[in-house]
Amino acid sequence: MHGRAYGEDMTPSETPTTGVLLAAGAGTRLGRGPKALLPFRGRTLVEVLADTLFDGGCSEVVVVLGAEAENVRNSTDLGAHTVVENQNWAKGMAGSFRAGIEAAALGNNIMVALVDQPGLTLTAVSRLLGSHRPGRVTAAAYPDESGRLKRGHPVIFDVGLRGQAAEAANGDTGARAFLKAHPGLVDLVDCSDLCSGKDLDTKDQLHLLDG
Repeated sequence: MHGRAYGEDMTPSETPTTGVLLAAGAGTRLGRGPKALLPFRGRTLVEVLADTLFDGGCSEVVVVLGAEAENVRNSTDLGAHTVVENQNWAKGMAGSFRAGIEAAALGNNIMVALVDQPGLTLTAVSRLLGSHRPGRVTAAAYPDESGRLKRGHPVIFDVGLRGQAAEAANGDTGARAFLKAHPGLVDLVDCSDLCSGKDLDTKDQLHLLDG
């Protein structure tokens, strides 16, 4: 993984950041309906993670729904946040990524998070926000088996890069093409001491909801 780990010599950005929570998937592999509605800490996963982004320091949160959007809206309390719908959610993450960026306040950085990562903590969100520098991409990173940091989520896109990232998004890879094309822009921030960074995709991972 290219990029540079955050160090003390870097000056954090003072630009506000919009948290964009991608929550449009149908959860087909899990077989329990949209992951957004999975029970978590006495609420739903989408409610908890939206509040985590806000409580961690994002100035606002945009939640992008897709599969069973009306059901998710009626089953949750997301009134404190902006909720948008990706009508073409089945075509992949790129549409949700763009919808979230378009709904975010102009002039804000963007922090993209995934609803299927229940381990996200407000302290991890705060660390990423404090680590971000103007003109850069800041990504949560987690060590692989060899101890090497690998890029994960959330990812902050600087306000000057959000348009380019949205334009480059394609299919189900979100902003991966943009990140691969500009590895020198990415700063990795080790968040493994604060959250797991693991995705909840299959039934054998439901234990991630117990944390």
